[in-house]
Amino acid sequence: MLTKNEIIKHVMNNYHGLVCESNWGETCLFYNPEKKLKKGVYLLTFKEKDGKNDNSSQLKDKKSFYRLNLGITKRTFLDLFGHIPTRPVAGKTVDMGYDFSTIDCIMPHPIYSWMAWICVVNPSQQTFKKLLPLIDEGYNLCVGKYNKKKLPR
Repeated sequence: MLTKNEIIKHVMNNYHGLVCESNWGETCLFYNPEKKLKKGVYLLTFKEKDGKNDNSSQLKDKKSFYRLNLGITKRTFLDLFGHIPTRPVAGKTVDMGYDFSTIDCIMPHPIYSWMAWICVVNPSQQTFKKLLPLIDEGYNLCVGKYNKKKLPR
């Protein structure tokens, strides 16, 4: 199992323009190279505890466990999972047939998969290697979103 800090260090060392901050009680990596946006554009988030509207990974019972979350393209999400679910009501998870507490498995995000987000609880080195092209894709998405958002309107 890789630690959250090992992943953060790897990603921060390999992708330009990232900022690591806490947001909504999670550790987040934002793309914000020129600091023109208040936070930036989310690349990765790390959920370390259950919340009121998201306890699907059952993190409260697992000390030192975390869930890595990442946005990817809709096309890749469809290739991986077959369909994009509808947005769940507050406090519920998407209906995709996954046990979101499963460790070391790339799966749809329990809440934000309707936005093409994926997750993995405590990835191993092998699973992290599978995530690397998806992180590349997510990074490229962030750069595009950032460039659209920072333009004066």
